[in-house]
Amino acid sequence: MPIPLTLGVPHRPDPNALVHGLLQPICADAHSLAAAPRGSEYGPPVVRASTLLELSESDDLGRIAVHLDIDPDELRAGRTGGYEAVRFHVDAPVEHLADALTLRLPSPLVVFPMFDAIDVAETAEAVVLAHRTPGIDVGDTPRRIADVLAVVSHADVGLVARADSGDDVLAILAATVASLRGDDIASALAAPNVAALRALIPEAAEAVREVLLGIEIADAAAARARLVDVGLIASRTSTK
Repeated sequence: MPIPLTLGVPHRPDPNALVHGLLQPICADAHSLAAAPRGSEYGPPVVRASTLLELSESDDLGRIAVHLDIDPDELRAGRTGGYEAVRFHVDAPVEHLADALTLRLPSPLVVFPMFDAIDVAETAEAVVLAHRTPGIDVGDTPRRIADVLAVVSHADVGLVARADSGDDVLAILAATVASLRGDDIASALAAPNVAALRALIPEAAEAVREVLLGIEIADAAAARARLVDVGLIASRTSTK
């Protein structure tokens, strides 16, 4: 009896899936972009659209995330240099949220709503229903982070976080794991279980990263060093 064969190569989860491309350096200007760390744990750097207009046509930036601090039409009209915008990020005060959700862009859009005066879960749902990716600052309140994670954990658009430190990175990783397991997110944010993060099998790590797409952080190298300290990254796997 013939044995049926499947076409293609079986999927082998990346053993470093939890941290691969996780840290996205925030680059305030051309100098910081040139000095941005490189390595497998670093995702596309985040560059302001206004900075892109200041670059020369000969600059080749590779893959980046574009922070929209100017009108997208202005960026299109004045584009200089070479780059591939893998995502666009925009901050959206409540009065501009509807406009942000209708932006037409050539790559996926991450929307960071200002949650101060609006219902967090309802706003996150609106972003998801518009097929956009919500963004949130790890320094926001545990309740707001929990509400956003509760929405995106059951969607297919993911989440992008902003962090200030390596400890923030650990906190949002642990919170994402908690949201998928149904554990208490506030507790995970307050006291990340690093041992549990280290113990994640590759398939589970991939599931976490399907939710947590990346983390914007100004000092990505310091955040990486923190992840090395706690054993989530082998120190030899990346260079500055």
